[in-house]
Amino acid sequence: MHRRREFITFLAGTAVAWPLAVFAQQRTAPVVGFLGTGLDARRHWLAAFRAGLGGEGFVDGQNVRLEYRSADGGAEEWPQLADDLVRREAAVIAASGPTAALAAKRATSTIPIVFLSGADPVHMGLVSSFHRPNGNITGFYFPVTELPAKRLALLHELLPVAKRIAVLVNPAVAATAEPTVRGVVVAGHALSLDVEIFNATTSTEIDAAFAALSKWRPDALLVGSDPFFITARAQLVALAARHAFPAIYFQRDYVEAGGLMSYGPDYADSYRQAGVYVGRILKGTKPVELPVQQSTKVELVINLKTAKALALEVPPNLLARADEAIE
Repeated sequence: MHRRREFITFLAGTAVAWPLAVFAQQRTAPVVGFLGTGLDARRHWLAAFRAGLGGEGFVDGQNVRLEYRSADGGAEEWPQLADDLVRREAAVIAASGPTAALAAKRATSTIPIVFLSGADPVHMGLVSSFHRPNGNITGFYFPVTELPAKRLALLHELLPVAKRIAVLVNPAVAATAEPTVRGVVVAGHALSLDVEIFNATTSTEIDAAFAALSKWRPDALLVGSDPFFITARAQLVALAARHAFPAIYFQRDYVEAGGLMSYGPDYADSYRQAGVYVGRILKGTKPVELPVQQSTKVELVINLKTAKALALEVPPNLLARADEAIE
């Protein structure tokens, strides 16, 4: 299979005439590899990562060189992309998502790795413990798998008469899909709700899932956390609007794109902290000296314009708890 390489840069404005001294620095600057998926849709998170790195004194294009690898063509790309960063002799590899983290770990046992994962890193086998990770890997865990039940409760609070709740997951990523299904099914039973699970692993399957959803006629939709669903954010929001499904998502980007509501970790903050960890490692700190951090910052965001379009009135108590209400 022809190997795809996607180099993502985030430059704005006109070209800059770099001094020769800067070019000399670039040739000798350490490489930081960033491995993930849907990186083009995560520009503001990557900006936060660079800000954390900058806080430690490292600026891309000056004294460090960032190289991005995005596996947007399928799971088979992960090993190739991780191996490519190893061949590039990256000084540190940042890996976004559980699949990227596992691919990086399999590719090298010597290059330091800083992961960002919504799946439990101990359960996955990434590290042996949070307090003292073993080997060459540490990172940040945002427990997205523990939040689906809370999202369902928020949907129920917004729509107390709703009885039929559809849940969309990507079964190809079991680390997030399975806990989502378990959490929502248990919570749905406690709330006497009829919960139906729908699967999608590709854009075509998302369209098919919504066709099936429209036949089942749910009162609301819960979109499970998944790296691919981030890439398909615009498609998911547009389909929810077309079918008039009140939907809750796992990150604020959906709400900023026109989705109704989200409840999830502050990903930008975790990316910034990951940049700090990478900077500290570049200064000589070993991954084993940096404990795995668990994100505790969770935000509720509501799009009032979308609520109005759906003829929904957001309860005052729910609105008061929102971290942000988009007008």
